[in-house]
Amino acid sequence: MFDFRQLRYFVAVAEELSFTRAAQRLYLSQPPLSQQIQALEQDLGIRLLDRDKRNVSLTAPGQIFLEQARQILAMAEETRVKVTEAAAGFSGHLKLAYTVSVSFHPALPQTLLRLGQNAPNVRVWLSEMYTEPQFTALRAGQIDVGFVRDEPSHEEDAHALRLDVIDREPLLLALPSGHRLADRESLEIGEIAGEPFVIQPRELAATLYDRLVLLAARAGFHPLVRQQAQQINGLIALVAAGIGMALVPASMRAVQLAGVSYVPLADPDAYLLLAVASRIENPSPVVQQFLQTVSEAKQVLGL
Repeated sequence: MFDFRQLRYFVAVAEELSFTRAAQRLYLSQPPLSQQIQALEQDLGIRLLDRDKRNVSLTAPGQIFLEQARQILAMAEETRVKVTEAAAGFSGHLKLAYTVSVSFHPALPQTLLRLGQNAPNVRVWLSEMYTEPQFTALRAGQIDVGFVRDEPSHEEDAHALRLDVIDREPLLLALPSGHRLADRESLEIGEIAGEPFVIQPRELAATLYDRLVLLAARAGFHPLVRQQAQQINGLIALVAAGIGMALVPASMRAVQLAGVSYVPLADPDAYLLLAVASRIENPSPVVQQFLQTVSEAKQVLGL
């Protein structure tokens, strides 16, 4: 049966209509080229070329074989490219989850933008998911990577997952614009003892809830919770309505709602982790390509 080398040799001769020029094009001497063409014709049992000392021409079967040979070689090259891209992580599928608050951080759009530029043939499936469910979904293979807001709290998650820290994002207080502290450049957490808060339920957003409780406890008080909202952007609407203040990551400044002011907290522990989580035992080239892209995005953003 003929092989790809013989097909390439035949196409060169058929296009050049000269064994001499075809041999030069292929960077080999003429005798081996002639031998391979003869072997191809013998294998097929068909004369593909008419040749004499001066001229070379295609027979009718040779013209058909030339068309087919070109298609076979093109398909082989396409397959080679696809396999090479897949091995390098430049094509394939990626299931990515992220918490709602991450959608306001520049790391997510910057990473997706760069991934689209670096690996346009990677199909990304996006889903919103809280941090703890992401760890469970990662271990179950339901997602490949996730933007999370905390480290794993369970030992089995910590052993199975890799965490690449992107940012320790400062936390702000979102206050009603008419509040007496809304014009301050920064606030100490103790200055808001007794003030009403709006929060997300702990079962949904344990990281932010626990950070608020920790900061308040260090200042000697427990937050007074006036109202809850399922999503972090819903908190901003409650703040605008004057129901209370909210602790939010700095990227939430992007939500410019009338009646809301943002004031930084002057506390070194007033931050929220942002990291990308993945399974340690996941050799997927696409995942590796994504993690490399996250690293590049982090450098571009100066994080």
